[in-house]
Formats: sequence, C-alpha cells, structure tokens
Amino acid sequence: MEGMVTYTQAAVERAMKVQEVILRAMAKKITWWQAAEVMGISDRQMRRCHERYEEFGFRGLFDRRRGKPSPKKVPLAVVEKVLGLYREKYFDLNVRHFHEKLQEDHQVEISYSWVKGLLQGAGMVAKGRKRGVRRKQRPRRPLPGMLLHIDGQRASLVSG
Repeated sequence: MEGMVTYTQAAVERAMKVQEVILRAMAKKITWWQAAEVMGISDRQMRRCHERYEEFGFRGLFDRRRGKPSPKKVPLAVVEKVLGLYREKYFDLNVRHFHEKLQEDHQVEISYSWVKGLLQGAGMVAKGRKRGVRRKQRPRRPLPGMLLHIDGQRASLVSG
C-alpha cells in the first residue's frame, strides 16, 4: 500500500469503518440498506462502495480525488490577466463595472463574486462593512390593530 501515506488519519478511519460495514453486509449480518443507513449514504452509493471494494480492495474505499486539482479551479494565467487589467487599465472602476468590462471586452467569463473576492484578497478593493446588529423589535400590542401612540406635546392642564 504505497499510497497510504498521503491520506489523513480521518480518511483511513472512515475507510476502515466502510470496510467493516461492507464485511458485515457481505456476511449477511445486516442488509445492504441497513449498511447504507449506518454509513449515512444512499443504498445506491453503498452499492458503488461495495463494487469498488470488490474490484480494488481496501484502497478502493478512499477518495480518488485527493491530490488532484479541482476541476473548477481558475487557471493562474486568467488570475494574472484579471489582476493586471484591474491594476493597469480599470483601477478607477468599481467591481461591478469591472466585471462587466471583463465579459464584454476581454471575454473572461468568471462570476462576479469570484472577481470581487480576488480583488479584495489582493487588497485592490476594500471589503464591505459588516452589517450592524439587528434592531430589537417592539413588543406586540395585546389587541390586533392596536398601535402605540406617542404624543409629542406635553400634557397641560386645561383651566377654565
């Protein structure tokens, strides 16, 4: 098992738990849907785990995506292009307008929130202020339609 050193202790423990549940289900001590319930996954996903265990053994129970870059990761060249454009040409625009310019003029199809996060992370755009604490609401009136009436006048004695 030469690839085992790259997995965390939690990943190894999870694979051991999956193996134990699969072995109990194979020995017919529990049903497959009970095994899936123990693992907190669907019975279809449990069948997939069983098939991987049958084909690859214990190593088949590990996450195969580990060590691979995310398919959603933006290429470094695009990151540098966006930062360079903002620094050199569009420094006077806000993030919304800069995002529109990226799409229209430079054909960079990236989400607004990603562009905003990138510029904020690079320190080129200030982060927005955090919201204040929510105001406390007044207590409800005892009867429907009843409102609190505050009169700005001082009560005066009527003499007469």
